[in-house]
Amino acid sequence: MEFTEAYKQTGPCCFSPNSRYIAVAVDYRLVIRDTLSFKVVQLFSCLDKISLVEWANDSEYILCGLYKRPMIQAWSLTQPEWTCKIDEGPAGIAYARWSPDSRHILTTSDFQLRLTVWSLLNTACIHVQGPKHGSKGVSFTKDGKFAAICTRRDCKDYVNLLSCHTWEIMGAFAVDTLDLADIEWSPDDSAIVIWDSPLEYKVLIYSPDGRCLSKYQAYESGLGVKSVSWSPCGQYLAVGSYDQMLRVLNHLTWKTFAEFMHLSTVRGPCCAAIFKEVDEPLHLNMSELCLSDEFLQGNSDVSEGHFRVMYEVTEVPISLPFQKPPADKPNPKQGIGLMSWSKDSRYIYTRNDSMPTALWIWDIHHLELAAILVQKDPIRAAAWDPTCPRLVLCTGSSHLYMWTPSGACCVSNPLPQFNINDLKWNSDGSCLLLKDKDSFCCAAVSLMPESSEYSSDD
Repeated sequence: MEFTEAYKQTGPCCFSPNSRYIAVAVDYRLVIRDTLSFKVVQLFSCLDKISLVEWANDSEYILCGLYKRPMIQAWSLTQPEWTCKIDEGPAGIAYARWSPDSRHILTTSDFQLRLTVWSLLNTACIHVQGPKHGSKGVSFTKDGKFAAICTRRDCKDYVNLLSCHTWEIMGAFAVDTLDLADIEWSPDDSAIVIWDSPLEYKVLIYSPDGRCLSKYQAYESGLGVKSVSWSPCGQYLAVGSYDQMLRVLNHLTWKTFAEFMHLSTVRGPCCAAIFKEVDEPLHLNMSELCLSDEFLQGNSDVSEGHFRVMYEVTEVPISLPFQKPPADKPNPKQGIGLMSWSKDSRYIYTRNDSMPTALWIWDIHHLELAAILVQKDPIRAAAWDPTCPRLVLCTGSSHLYMWTPSGACCVSNPLPQFNINDLKWNSDGSCLLLKDKDSFCCAAVSLMPESSEYSSDD
């Protein structure tokens, strides 16, 4: 793995969908760099500090959210002289996103007063009154033809289906939720999943014409759903709950076929590989090396020794670090707060927020636990390679941690005082973007062969 030098950033950083460019927010400026040479290809000056950066799907346009102003500015890479500025006036702007056709911008006003669709083709705008959320509650079909927008009126939640061609409302239906949390189309665009707030455990599956296909409730009288995710193949729906369990539903009957528990003590029989991050001292053969007393006194590192970070395969039983959330505070740190499917839909990783240093990897084909990665520090971010079952995670240290079905390894970042707090893959899985507090770098990743073998000391 090869690393670039560090570059300054003060906000969002992201690859373009075609992986050719990297957009970086530096105070008021938007810097566009070439992914291969890292040369600056465009530099745009905004009117205020950049809070949001999002590429259009065609990688030709890019928008910047200036929420302090509040205002949206959009730019074109092919026509640098072209500019666009969106100002909602007193209504403000809470969030902005691109439409799938890359020629419309959707903004949500403060206090969810209205959602506005702005056209870059003819400067027309269309309003949808009373959106349910600012950054959530909007989902597009994979073919980009329709949008599902959640609204609330008369103390009831609704789903509005809009055509992304004319932006006319094609239909609307009420949903059986107390306080709708979010919505997401299935990967094959045949169904819509809606889930309720944590106060009411309810997962609802609707057809696009408004028929309720299934209603799922795992239990009552407790905090409910915390995270929901479709598998890329569309056959599985994963539901993470506050009861520290992952449940997986199938797309034929919408019944659960797998329930995975996250226990603080893992006991046998267990076929999973458990990788624990450890510090191994480096043993140097200094028998033939003569050092003066003055040198040893002035260089304490020599006498204290050096360490390298590596994974150690641990046997069961093993007790994982567990944090019991306080009972008198809202939004307890427990339950499945982080989960994501691999590209081939075979694996899914989860993090139980009351055990923030452990990442669980489940094998859906065999319905069993495949691996547990036990870190020294809480896991900040994790992401699957978009092309193969390879997982990379970071914990705010100077190391990257990688897992494949063949094993796991720790990769040291050579940049001095660079702690990795966040990471993102590009679309072809050849490069990683790594973020520190005020800088970023990229790491070139080799393509994973079919019979890839990783050892813990790579």
